[in-house]
Amino acid sequence: MTVITCIEDLHQLYVQRVPRMFADYTDSGSWTEITYRENSTAFEKIKLRQRVLVDMSGRSLNSKMLGQDVAMPVALAPVGSTGMQHADGEILAARAAEKFAVPYCLSTMSVCSIEDVADNTEKPFWFQLYVMRDRKFMERLIDRAKAANCSALVLTVDLQIVGQRHKDLKNGLSTPPKPTIKSLLNIATKPRWAFGMLGTKRRTFGNIVGHIDSVENVIELSKWIDTQFDQTLSWDDVKWIKERWGGKLIIKGLMDPEDARLAVKSGADALIVSNHGGRQLDGAPASIHALPAIIDAVGTDIEVWMDGGIRTGQDIIKALALGAKGTMVGRAYIYGLGAMGEAGVRKSLSILRDELDLTMAFCGLRDINNVDQKILWKR
Repeated sequence: MTVITCIEDLHQLYVQRVPRMFADYTDSGSWTEITYRENSTAFEKIKLRQRVLVDMSGRSLNSKMLGQDVAMPVALAPVGSTGMQHADGEILAARAAEKFAVPYCLSTMSVCSIEDVADNTEKPFWFQLYVMRDRKFMERLIDRAKAANCSALVLTVDLQIVGQRHKDLKNGLSTPPKPTIKSLLNIATKPRWAFGMLGTKRRTFGNIVGHIDSVENVIELSKWIDTQFDQTLSWDDVKWIKERWGGKLIIKGLMDPEDARLAVKSGADALIVSNHGGRQLDGAPASIHALPAIIDAVGTDIEVWMDGGIRTGQDIIKALALGAKGTMVGRAYIYGLGAMGEAGVRKSLSILRDELDLTMAFCGLRDINNVDQKILWKR
């Protein structure tokens, strides 16, 4: 029996159990993958101050994100095709987050639909929105999120065009997977995954198929998606989306201080410093490197969170020390999901929580809300 002690342990189990095209989809970036790798390695260069002979009892990781009480300042990031990592993956991840008392964000490109997740959870979740050219579909999608009682809309603004990801092209990535000899042979080595997929009816993009007249099968879906990401997206569209939504709006995908200032002017309630996991502009800085300048630019005018490269609780506390009010994790929980289903997501969150708690103690603090740059070691 494998003893799971860290996110990397879950990762190793994950690659054993999930078909290669979906494992590669998770573990990849665009072009040379420099930014993808740097997202994680950048944290290693940030050092912490260890303190001793201070009272470490009665520690608390309780915090708030957008006014919502959370067990720790972490949310599960929106990840496309999560339901291909494990059968009914979005439902399982949302349940795990709900039990752990952290927010879950459902992707537009999810396998389980908004309604699927709402029907299988008790508390509100967040919905992530990609802007499509089909504005009538966009209106219906926003209205569906409102009807499902989603508590926040996360607008991703860094995918007007899609970065080239070599592994996805070589693997012929599709949802569901195309039945080629190569893919079938690989799936045959993943019986746990295969039996799970045979036991569910959810195998394609549930938020899209059945909600657009021209899309009734995988071929039509692929053609529709290829034409839909809107290269004309601007801050005027953000205004329209905010008015249509009417609730809390989070803007995800900002890496530049000037864009952060514009996000504040747009009336957003929070922004997320993110380079899309290194999957868009290769050669962009790591998210953690972009964070301080954005904090300096917007101050306390808006909640600033950070996404990208987080694999440990120490990474989380470093982001908080540099000014983030919250963090998002994607790959870390996807590893758990693919490895062990809902229990794996809970395990990944437990690992991050325990690492965060112990690190905070070693730095001489008892309340996560008191973390600041004083815990960082400086030469």
